[in-house]
Amino acid sequence: MKIRNPATDAVIAEVTEDSPAAVRKKYQRARAAQPKWAATPIKKRLDVIKAFRERITTMHETLARTLTQEIGKPIRQSRNELQGLLGRIDFFLTEAARVLREERVHADAKQKLEERISHEPLGVIANISAWNYPYFVGSNVFVPALIAGNAVLYKPSEYATLTGLHIAQMMREAGVPPEAFIPVVGSGATGAALLRQPLDGVFFTGSYGTGAKIGASAGKKMIKVQLELGGKDPVYVCDDVDIKSAAAGLADGAFYNTGQSCCSVERIYVHEKIHDRFVDAFLAEVKSYKLGDPMDETTYIGAITRKPQLQALKQQVADAKRKGAKLLIGGHVIKDKGNWFAPTVFVNVDHRMTLMKEESFGPIIGIQKVKDDAEAVQLMNDTDYGLTAGVYAADEKRARKILAQVHAGSVYWNCCDRVSPRLPWSGVGHSGIGLTLSKYGIQTFTRPKAWHLRAA
Repeated sequence: MKIRNPATDAVIAEVTEDSPAAVRKKYQRARAAQPKWAATPIKKRLDVIKAFRERITTMHETLARTLTQEIGKPIRQSRNELQGLLGRIDFFLTEAARVLREERVHADAKQKLEERISHEPLGVIANISAWNYPYFVGSNVFVPALIAGNAVLYKPSEYATLTGLHIAQMMREAGVPPEAFIPVVGSGATGAALLRQPLDGVFFTGSYGTGAKIGASAGKKMIKVQLELGGKDPVYVCDDVDIKSAAAGLADGAFYNTGQSCCSVERIYVHEKIHDRFVDAFLAEVKSYKLGDPMDETTYIGAITRKPQLQALKQQVADAKRKGAKLLIGGHVIKDKGNWFAPTVFVNVDHRMTLMKEESFGPIIGIQKVKDDAEAVQLMNDTDYGLTAGVYAADEKRARKILAQVHAGSVYWNCCDRVSPRLPWSGVGHSGIGLTLSKYGIQTFTRPKAWHLRAA
C-alpha cells in the first residue's frame, strides 16, 4: 500500500497491508492476552499510559511532521493536535480509577444484604479510527479502553497509517504489552476482515454510509457498537453580536484543518439585520488565510487529504450555482499536483442545495439570511445529522432558549468547533450512536456487573 503526500501526490512510504489471515492471527493474539492485561492492577495500567504520554512529548516534532506529510494538515495545526492530546490523556489518567471503582449502591444490615456494581472490561475491541484527527479520535477510544482492561485492535485510517504505526510504537515503548494493543494496517478490505472476527465491541469513526453497514453487521453479533459519524453543523448569528468577533470565530470554525473536522461549521444562518455586514467581515477574514505548503509555519489552509473529496466539493459548488447561489470567493480546484481546493464562500443559499444539506468536509461554507430566531431553529434542525450546533448572541438567555430546541449532541454559545474531555462527545440521527469522552466515555468500555451479596 502506497502512502502519498496529499500536498504533492508524492509517495512517501510503502507499507504491507494485513491479509485476512494476518488479521485473524492478530485477533487471536489479542484474545489470548486480554485476560492477563485485565488482571493487571489499574495503577500499573495507568502508569504505562503515563509513559505513553511522555513518549508523545519526546517525539512531538517527529509526530507532527509525519502527520502533516501524510494528511496535509498545516504543521502548526498538527502540533496543536498533539498538544491538545496531552490534556485528554491527563483527564483519563485523573478520572479513570475513580470512574471504574466498584460501587456500593445499597446495604441492608438487617437482611445482611449488600448490592454493588463492578465495571468489567468488554474484552477485545476494534478501534477503527479516522484520518482527520488521528490522535484525538483514536485516543478517545484506545486510551480509556486500555485503562479499563480491554485489548485493542487498532486500525488507523489508510490515510493516517504512518501516524497509526507511530502510536503503536510508542505504546510498546511505554510498556503496553504488544498483544494488548495491536495495529491492523490496510484499507477497507482489511477493515472488513477485522469486523468478521468475534469481537466484543466495535468503535468506528467515519461516514454515515460506512457506519450504517457496520452497525447492521455488528448488531447481529449483539456486541457493543459505537459509531461517530458525519455532521452538517449549523451556527446561527443573532442580531446583537459583535459582528467582527463572531465572523472571525466562525471563519476559523469553518476553515480550520481545511474544513476537515468532524465539528467544522458547515452552514451559517445570520439574522437579516446584520447579514450583509457579517458577510463582509467573514469574507475579509477568509481572504487573510494563507494557503500553501503545509510544512510552512505560516500556512493556515492545507491540502485535502482524500482526492475523491475534490469531486464532492466541485459537485456542491456546481449545484449551488445552478440553483441560484452567489459565489463570493473560491469554488475551484487549484494547483496541478496534490489535492487543493480554494477556500469557498457562498451567499444566497437555501436548503434546495446540497451545500446546505450534505456534509462538505472541506473549505466551503454557505451563509443564509434568516428573518428571526424561529426560522433559524427550523433550518438548523432541517438535517439528518445532529453532531454540534451553535449560537452567537450577546444575550445568554436567548441563546440557551434557541439551543434547547436544536437537536445536537453538543451545543455552543459564542464558540464552535470545540471538544472537551470533560464533556460527552455524541451525536443525534445520522451523526451516530454511543459516545466518547467524559466519565461516560470511560464507562463505555466496560459492562456493568450487578452483585447481590448476602452474608451467611
